[in-house]
Amino acid sequence: MVTYAYFALASHALTSSAYGGIALLWSAVFVVVSVLYRPVEQLLSRTIADREARGSTGREHLRVAATIQCALAALFVAAALALRHPLQHGLLGGAPALYWIMVAAVPSYAASYFARGFLAGHRRFGLYGILVLVESSSRCAFAIVAVIGISHGQTAVALGIAAAPLLSLSVVPWALRRRLRRSRQAEPGVPAAEGELTLARGAGFAGAVLVIMLAEQTFLNAGPLLVKATAAQGAAALAGFAFNVLLIARAPLQLFQAVQTSILPHLTRLRAAGDEDPFRRAVTRTILAVAAFAAIVAVLLLTVGPTLMHAAFGHGRYARGGLVAVAAGMGLYLSAATLNQAALARGRARDAAICWSVAAAAFVVLLVAPRVGGRVLQVELAYLAGAAVLCALLYGLYRRA
Repeated sequence: MVTYAYFALASHALTSSAYGGIALLWSAVFVVVSVLYRPVEQLLSRTIADREARGSTGREHLRVAATIQCALAALFVAAALALRHPLQHGLLGGAPALYWIMVAAVPSYAASYFARGFLAGHRRFGLYGILVLVESSSRCAFAIVAVIGISHGQTAVALGIAAAPLLSLSVVPWALRRRLRRSRQAEPGVPAAEGELTLARGAGFAGAVLVIMLAEQTFLNAGPLLVKATAAQGAAALAGFAFNVLLIARAPLQLFQAVQTSILPHLTRLRAAGDEDPFRRAVTRTILAVAAFAAIVAVLLLTVGPTLMHAAFGHGRYARGGLVAVAAGMGLYLSAATLNQAALARGRARDAAICWSVAAAAFVVLLVAPRVGGRVLQVELAYLAGAAVLCALLYGLYRRA
């Protein structure tokens, strides 16, 4: 919700065009860091939980995950420098400040996501929550100072995107040192256990999850980016409008990541212990909670959705039916995300990646199909249909397993 507040404040502090640039920058950064770094977060979370459930020792899995994470960060920097012109002038509207903020922000998230996986795997959810809160609050602070007039302009607000992950790292050194110190005191000189995570195994799992993350970001960001690419006039403003609509799906997903953080190591431990019935009950309870939440959001948007969106963002007119469609799609999407965590806990990352790829492809086809209504309505309906396909495919995988 703090992230939601950041965009609401930015929308009031900036012009429509400047806000559209912020939305596009965040979309690009969020896509890249999720695709590149969340696979290692998931790898660490699952591996640590599985090792603790089996009583394994050693720290080779940390070195493997760190190697993968550093390599991905270096790959991004090299690619961003090589592609400066299309990124700066094609994606970010020719703003050099936004380009350099992107180049600085993405590598900063590498350590943050590594720490998230480490903390989640060891069930240090309090520290995990503090890390995420520090990050989102730091980013929001840059929008607040722009609203009250201490700073001005697009660059001042955008700097929060680069500063937030760096400021969140204030939690990381203390948390990691404390855990590693306890580990050394409890297990001095214990050799690595048989079946230790290798670079090949880690890269295989992370590669499958990377495909999943790429498909996930296609769902969340392809709509605004396509709107910007195809709009004849006011592209940035219209993209910002589409981005606001999809915040109905994005904001709950940010909240649901807290559930995902705990459910993957929990399901992994149940799977390692052979507890199939508790495994299924945990998945069912989560999906029922998601369905109830989505129903409440849909009813709220049906009654006062346009009023709330206009009060929060101010720009444009929001169609009631489209907002409800996004809310329904959000419920299906979060249910699919739960089923995806079950697949990862069972070691079915490759099969889950196939499901995500098929659903993302269907979503993109619907986005580029001939329009029946406006461009934003097409994004809303495509999101609903794509989420339904994804949920159906992952449910089929869940039942087969």
